[in-house]
Amino acid sequence: MTNSKIQIDHLYKIFGANPQSALPLVKDGISKQDLLEKHGHVLGLNDINIDVPDRCITVIMGLSGSGKSTLIRHINRLIEPTAGRMLVDGHDVLAMSKSQLIDFRRYKASMVFQKFGLHVHRTVAENVAYGLTVQGIRLPKAKKQSHKWLERVGLAGFENHFPAQLSGGMQQRVGLARALATDAEILLMDEAFSALDPLIRTDMQDVLLDLQTELHKTIVFITHDLDEALRIGDKIAILRDGSLIQQGDPQHLIMHPADDYIFDFVKDINRGRVLKVKTIMNAGQTVQGPEIPADMVLEEALQLASGSETRAANIVDSDNSVIGSISLDQIVAGLARPQVDSPSEGQYR
Repeated sequence: MTNSKIQIDHLYKIFGANPQSALPLVKDGISKQDLLEKHGHVLGLNDINIDVPDRCITVIMGLSGSGKSTLIRHINRLIEPTAGRMLVDGHDVLAMSKSQLIDFRRYKASMVFQKFGLHVHRTVAENVAYGLTVQGIRLPKAKKQSHKWLERVGLAGFENHFPAQLSGGMQQRVGLARALATDAEILLMDEAFSALDPLIRTDMQDVLLDLQTELHKTIVFITHDLDEALRIGDKIAILRDGSLIQQGDPQHLIMHPADDYIFDFVKDINRGRVLKVKTIMNAGQTVQGPEIPADMVLEEALQLASGSETRAANIVDSDNSVIGSISLDQIVAGLARPQVDSPSEGQYR
């Protein structure tokens, strides 16, 4: 089982003149709207509990105003909480001294912003080297080290260009290279690809996934796009009005939406291209038929199972060991839209 790198523990954030006075009201269940109208405070986060696995991509998603960007800014303490803890490797970031927090931001966690956050008066190489110079590395050496990461994100040859000379997608590659250059264990990505055109956005997702295959960073990725979340996330947590509604494996969220809010997110996705056969297989059972990988999506499995005499297939893991089976009827059923679970069945907090 993957260990937790980050533990978000009973985190609350209330914006206003006296957040502590409003905290008991929030704990007693006052709505976000009533808190604003009757008490003049804005509920940002309401009792958030999330474990972020080590060396995996955790996606935090929700609509505008759900609290996702507020949440990620607590991890590196760009925002101070009203209550709660933010543990990284067992150490509470919210209890760190000023010097400890500076070291944490320099060495432990890097951030990639939606608006790129590049220094317009610095060259591409100087932008990528910036975090290294903050760590105390002299600029010539830092620029030399930055070249490696510019190559990795496909920008070799652009070292002496300025941000204004680059496209949006290229600028975001610079931002990603800058975050990677510090060799931080944690990458915080706040709507990092949201401002990009769809094709460029997909290309950046590919870059991120390729890098993650090699580097195995702990990544917290903020998005409002479910397709993006399903494509890159090992775990997804969905927020609404500052509260955590559902979290877990992407496959589980698709199959078991906790309520109408989650159902609205997942109802229109192409389940055949997202759901994997291991999600709906008969575990431990075998049949006469072809063998297909556990991570094969239903759309591909449909063709193989329908071409089999038994209209079924065995499921094999990465070691080619049979772990279950699936029938054509199961695949067809899996392509149908899900039903909404009761919170006790579908929601795990």
